[in-house]
Amino acid sequence: MRTHLTLAAGLLALGVGAASAQTSTTGPATNNATTDAPKPAMGEPATKASDDMKEWQVAKLAKTSLAQAISTAEAQGDEKGGRAIDADFEKADSKDPAHYAIKVVYPSGKLVEYGINADTGALYKTENQPIERYFTFLKPANFNEAKTSLKDALALAEQKAGGGKAYEASVSKDGQAVQYKISVAAADKEQTVTIGPDGKVVE
Repeated sequence: MRTHLTLAAGLLALGVGAASAQTSTTGPATNNATTDAPKPAMGEPATKASDDMKEWQVAKLAKTSLAQAISTAEAQGDEKGGRAIDADFEKADSKDPAHYAIKVVYPSGKLVEYGINADTGALYKTENQPIERYFTFLKPANFNEAKTSLKDALALAEQKAGGGKAYEASVSKDGQAVQYKISVAAADKEQTVTIGPDGKVVE
């Protein structure tokens, strides 16, 4: 039996843990978007483009890749060995810049969400989250046992999609193993690719 853990499940934990900054919640990207969206104005950060653009279209313009953002998030904190397990791209709004919300789990079981600015690549917020609510079906050990990390899965998903830019990722559980569901922004559409814990594409 396959139990999926969606991004929405992770977002339920927002606002409950001790936070050092504000929390942003943005819904998932929409499929089948067109490519004739307006371009950002001269001198304007790429990810501050028109609100008419879809998330995947804005994400393609981000100066910082998701892989870079994950590396920055995993380097935070006093505890070593943290692994990113979830990433959500969010468009800029009146309170927050366009950013990646990246959840990192540590060997001790601690769960922290880091906000990484999609244009500058800098950390701009940190929020502790209660791991019990997030890991209803998944445990930190499931990720530690996976041969493929989320960052590795991004490159595999981009290759499977024929290019493009990975911009969001969520996790699910198949038996006792984790799977990574990666959203990739291609030239004219978004595509979802699922990568298993062994690095193989799940058809």
